[in-house]
Amino acid sequence: MSSETGNADRTNNQGRRKFLETTALAGVATAGFGLLTACAPKEPGGKGGAGSATGAAAASAGKAVEVTPGKLDDYYLLSSGGHSGEMRIYGVPSGRTIKRIPVFNIDPMVGWGITNESKAIIGTKPSGELRYWTGDTHHVHGSYEDGTYDGKYFWVNDKLHSRVARIRGDTFECDRITDIPNVQGQHGLFPDKRDPVKRDINRTTRVFAGAEFALPLPNDGRDMDSPEKYGCLFTCLDAETMQVRWQCQVDGNMDLVATSYDGKYAASNQYNVEGGAHYEDMMSAEHDACVFFDVARIEAAIAAGRTFTIGDSKVPVVDGRKAANADPATALTCYVPIPKNPHGVNASPDGKYFVCSGKLSPTCSVIDLSQVEKWFAGQLGNPREAVIAEPNLGLGPLHTGFDGRGNAYTTLFLDSKIVKWNIDAAIAQFKGDNKAKVVLDSVDVHYQPGHGYTSMGETKNPDGKYFNSGNKFSKDRFLPVGPLHVETEQLIDISGDKMVLLHDHTAYPEPHDAIIVRADVIKTRQVYNIDEFPNATKSDKEAGIERNGNRVHIRMTSQAPAFSMREFTVRKGDIVTLTLTNLDKVEDLTHGFGIPHYNINFIVNPQETKSVTFVADKPGVYWCYCTHFCHALHLEMRSRMIVTG
Repeated sequence: MSSETGNADRTNNQGRRKFLETTALAGVATAGFGLLTACAPKEPGGKGGAGSATGAAAASAGKAVEVTPGKLDDYYLLSSGGHSGEMRIYGVPSGRTIKRIPVFNIDPMVGWGITNESKAIIGTKPSGELRYWTGDTHHVHGSYEDGTYDGKYFWVNDKLHSRVARIRGDTFECDRITDIPNVQGQHGLFPDKRDPVKRDINRTTRVFAGAEFALPLPNDGRDMDSPEKYGCLFTCLDAETMQVRWQCQVDGNMDLVATSYDGKYAASNQYNVEGGAHYEDMMSAEHDACVFFDVARIEAAIAAGRTFTIGDSKVPVVDGRKAANADPATALTCYVPIPKNPHGVNASPDGKYFVCSGKLSPTCSVIDLSQVEKWFAGQLGNPREAVIAEPNLGLGPLHTGFDGRGNAYTTLFLDSKIVKWNIDAAIAQFKGDNKAKVVLDSVDVHYQPGHGYTSMGETKNPDGKYFNSGNKFSKDRFLPVGPLHVETEQLIDISGDKMVLLHDHTAYPEPHDAIIVRADVIKTRQVYNIDEFPNATKSDKEAGIERNGNRVHIRMTSQAPAFSMREFTVRKGDIVTLTLTNLDKVEDLTHGFGIPHYNINFIVNPQETKSVTFVADKPGVYWCYCTHFCHALHLEMRSRMIVTG
């Protein structure tokens, strides 16, 4: 096959898309489900309309997005990085990658997982070795004030090792990581939007984390062959201290988390309410659920001592299982039945509704929070009555965003589409209005979208400008680079009646959820304050070598184009700690420090201090050099480490 034929095949072979859809449907069919056989709604506009592939292509051709040289993006897109263990920042609308933030991974560019400071955050074994150097980030969310982002903090989860990390909004660097006890698969994550107890505090004070995998409690070798004794825990962390406040045991496996704007409720959509340990055991129930947590009641129960602990953990745990919460007057949790295997729960910006997507049902369930409140007050007979709409949207609905104009945008994984629908119309249709126009538009994406989100869409004031579709496959979209394909993120203009696909941008596998934050919300620092670092070497005069037996401390400064010490000598077997302070005060004047054959490489930003500790086990001369371009004499910026035998 010629290269011309091969490229033509990659860009024009629509059979690839058909293959994706067919195999996905076949996989679900083998499980014996009839839910997906419902017809997807007909695309508005008919053949060739704006909702079709042809119509979307024609529309987008006349509305390209370009952020010209020297211009800045209007938004930050803060994304998870999947099994890279990192967070990422893209610009919107350009789609340009601006920063990769190491969190649960090792990054020798910045020295994350190498410097003493980063090791202390990640956590080490008694030997000083990292406890974990892998992670799996899925969900990113930011701190709130008055129902919108304040830019102070952002949190991201590690599903692999059940941790929650906090990212500072002024530096976009991780400052805390917390291990969640007695859980596996820490997946869903969301901060509260105001304090649930102290009504005068209108900002984030707590972060909620849901565990996806049920475990023996404690998981110490007991009850391994008794899945009916397994349990999942919903966890509350303090937003400032990052300490675990409490946990709540629930039925079922938790997926994503959402919180109400009034601070009263957190919720998680659930699958496997059956408590099965195997795939085949998770499908017998007619419904799964969205479980709501009354946070104030839970904390009152803890204050009253109605708690227990699990294993060696001292964290108080309350019983939120359905059987223990049958009386609404005292219940800590409310289980709202929704179609099987839901995926995703999102809060509408008006504070009225939570929307759960069907995944195996072609519907989204709209839950009225006022009805949930009635159930907790004993004024609603059946929690299912809180579901006030279930529109048929298409095959494989996963995640929903909002535009602030009463419309929702849901990713359809199997249909490879984004569908725009109206919430009020869906409610009217559910009440029997057959003339209600629920589905307003749809647009093809390439291919099989997972998470999708709108600009400022997780706040009370979404601006309705953009929707980003995070697609799981990119066949035919970019130059091939071998068996592993890059993934596709597609930006869609949602400002008009019709959605318009604007452009593709790439994402290294595998991002999941993200948020789009208006640029003016973020206030970053350009230079550190040297006084923040207790171990800073504040002048060249303070630089030098301190020896205490075989422990050596080297204090060094950097200032373009030189290190304060041109050379230093240690002995074989010395345990060396090297502390480096960047004395430059110029924005973006960062220095690096690498030591050949010692696995040492890190950077120090202006007025920042970092340190590393290693054993000088190889005699010889080692040129320590600046690894980050800083000056016209960058290549000459070196120091000589001499290790004597």
